[in-house]
Amino acid sequence: MPSRYNGPVSTPAPSESAVEPGAARPVFTLTQRVLLQVISWTGYVAAWLLGPTLRWTAEIEDGGPPLEYGPGIIYSFWHRCLLPALFRYRGNSIAVMTSSSFDGEYIARIIERFGFIPVRGSSTRGGAVALVGMAKELEKGHAVAFTIDGPRGPRYVAKRGPVLLASKSGQPLCCFHVALEKAWVLRSWDAFMIPKPFSRAVVRMSRLIHVPPGLTAEGLDAYHQEMQAALDRTRALAEARIAAETGRCV
Repeated sequence: MPSRYNGPVSTPAPSESAVEPGAARPVFTLTQRVLLQVISWTGYVAAWLLGPTLRWTAEIEDGGPPLEYGPGIIYSFWHRCLLPALFRYRGNSIAVMTSSSFDGEYIARIIERFGFIPVRGSSTRGGAVALVGMAKELEKGHAVAFTIDGPRGPRYVAKRGPVLLASKSGQPLCCFHVALEKAWVLRSWDAFMIPKPFSRAVVRMSRLIHVPPGLTAEGLDAYHQEMQAALDRTRALAEARIAAETGRCV
């Protein structure tokens, strides 16, 4: 099981630690800066209030990591699972790629307070620089994680960044999904889930995917498809487990 964490993490301010050298530093208006403070602290408090009430079940496929969390692994999950995953894996110094947009900034501030390491960039803005930053975190022995259909979708369509990183670094891929019995689902592109108090939660981890170095474009596409299949499979199985346990459709 992942290590447990019982208090706030003391980290430098996001403006000092969350931007990989060479990445474009976001510039926000006064109104945006005020909103960032409000949203980031509201999200942090909400996660701390709701997280301890969740009742968890964890499942790992044959060939998966021996524990739910392991250092040096490249994790991928859907953007809508961010809030329950944030609380489940807090305090483990996992590096997470976050967009350099306004939305990415408040996410970075929230996750940093839970002991994650935000690395700025996305598939659309600063992606190459962010992958370098993620590679450096792997070299330090940290795990890294991608909200793999972010920052703007389309939902449930995986980007290929983790496959490139796995091929370059030699570290394995692992996909997971969190399904919730009861959640508020936002009317957003990702159908973002906010768990309701005392909800059951199931996390399903895939088997490890080892990506060889020096692949052709066709080879990278094949492993990209394998990662997409693992993401789809873990989502279907986690949601099926919730339905079986509660008699509810997810």
